[in-house]
Amino acid sequence: MITPQLPDGMCVFERGWLSSNNILFDDGSHSLLVDSGYCTHAPQTLALVESVLKTRPLNFLVNTHLHSDHCGGNTALQSKYPLLQTFIPPGHAAHVTNWDAIGLGYLSIGQLCPQFQFTKVLQPGTEMRFGASTWEIHAAPGHDPHSFVFFNQKKEILISADALWESGFGVIFPELEGEEAFNEVAATLDLIERLKPNVVVPGHGSVFFYTPQILSLATQRLNAFVKNPLKHAKHAAKVLLKFKLLEVQRQSFDAFEEWAISTPYLEQIRKRFFPESSTSQWILQLCDELAGSGVASRDKNFICNA
Repeated sequence: MITPQLPDGMCVFERGWLSSNNILFDDGSHSLLVDSGYCTHAPQTLALVESVLKTRPLNFLVNTHLHSDHCGGNTALQSKYPLLQTFIPPGHAAHVTNWDAIGLGYLSIGQLCPQFQFTKVLQPGTEMRFGASTWEIHAAPGHDPHSFVFFNQKKEILISADALWESGFGVIFPELEGEEAFNEVAATLDLIERLKPNVVVPGHGSVFFYTPQILSLATQRLNAFVKNPLKHAKHAAKVLLKFKLLEVQRQSFDAFEEWAISTPYLEQIRKRFFPESSTSQWILQLCDELAGSGVASRDKNFICNA
């Protein structure tokens, strides 16, 4: 399998699914990192950045969106590099300024994200220097209403965040909250088709060559969710459970179930889409399905990531 060639000065740190990928640009005098991973992986994020920059500072940090797996390392990077300038999407800027963990969704979803600050907000339709190259900033709502993707027209490279992976895209969270967002995902896929990238750097998974077939598979997946919103809701709930397993790796099933039952976002999904099941019954069923698909294992006492 041929690995896409990236320009000099652009380095992708492919992370596990608990942390998003990090993209480091460095031209020797100007360094910029796109996304910072989850907070429990912050020491590794710092080590990866330092492995390239050595004793030089990181100048800029850009977040594609403010989900905890994409910005959880912001605080550690800001502490390590005091002059670091941080750019975030504008949609949640007020919540970051006043640090509203409820408004940012971290408390309801049962995830961690240390408080951080930002310098400026990104603006769609503008361009920004990443290292030695210029990148277009495009709004890409759907997975998150305030998410951005970045495109280098000269090199035909797309930083897609969770708008497009080689095998799909991220959970469409606004749909779980009663907002119509399937159409926004479709519009973002249309945007990617118009941009016609050659190489895609996703938020999770390996860098890949873009093909119409990949976009077609994403569209088919979206259409399946449109036809069956319950399928999407169950998928989303299992993603949240799997994320927690990635964080804890191994936990007593009683403690894991207690966390799941007390997580407001999971209960919101159950009430909206699966009201016929009790919370405990529903969580047990989801865990059994995760184990059945081989992404978790459990016995009478423990549940483990797999």
